[in-house]
Order: sequence, then structure tokens, then C-alpha cells
Amino acid sequence: MVKVYSIHQCPWCTKAKKYLESKGVAYEEHNIEENEADRIACEKLSGDTMVPVITVNDKDFVLGFDKEKIDALIA
Repeated sequence: MVKVYSIHQCPWCTKAKKYLESKGVAYEEHNIEENEADRIACEKLSGDTMVPVITVNDKDFVLGFDKEKIDALIA
């Protein structure tokens, strides 16, 4: 399962989610402003709370909206 860590009012988060949708990729959204456990998980994964963070296996991740890296991750 693909997870997207995001916040409200984040244009890059919106772009990342729309990009995944355009590729037909199902994902779970984890808003780090709404859920402390998601914030902690995001920080453990990437070492920061910058978003979006996209992960497939809670190990490999893409920070930010980078189509090339996202494509490699979801391939």
C-alpha cells in the first residue's frame, strides 16, 4: 500500500496525490497535522516533517513531488 504523508494547504501534496491518481495508484493519506502518530511515523521515515512524503513499504520513500522518483518507487 502506498502512503502519502501530507498537511492541509500544501500544493505539492495535492499535486503528488493527483499524480498518483492519474497513474491509477491507490494510496492512504496520512495528515501529519491531524494525527500525532502519523507525524511521528513521517519523521521516523524521512528524518523530518517536510511533506509530501510518499512511501510504498514504510522504508523507501520520496520526499517532495518528483515524478521520476515517484515512478521508480511505485514501479
